[in-house]
Amino acid sequence: MKSFVEIEYRDLTQDGNYDELISQVIATCFQIENLEHTNLYVSIILTTPEVMKKINYQYRKINQETDVLSFPMFEKEEISLLTSEQEVLGDIVISIPKVKEQAQEYEHSFERELAYMLVHGFYHLMGEDHLKEDEKVIMRQKEENVLRQLNITR
Repeated sequence: MKSFVEIEYRDLTQDGNYDELISQVIATCFQIENLEHTNLYVSIILTTPEVMKKINYQYRKINQETDVLSFPMFEKEEISLLTSEQEVLGDIVISIPKVKEQAQEYEHSFERELAYMLVHGFYHLMGEDHLKEDEKVIMRQKEENVLRQLNITR
């Protein structure tokens, strides 16, 4: 299977189970969005709340930790115009301790929460947002479609 991800661990020990789930989720996102024949890939950074707080402040001037951050490299309209060169679609940074905490809070599995963070981040890279209600509805439908395809439920 073609790899659509590059995974980096910052201040965390590498975990092959995370790598496998990440690869599967991102590959499904690429398939659903008809990107599997491109040379695009997503950079995934798994880290701690402390590192997330620093990144959040550095790039967004928000001095608090968060669960997931997405940094797209292209505007929504540009994605379909990309050439065959290998290019990063964007970066998704995820706090693994926050994923564990939220999985317990929402009473579902760690795998489901991590998959959701990945899909959520991916759609931000694709130019989707959830600030307005109509945008939120579209983004949530896309997220749930990917999770359903993966048979990852609450």
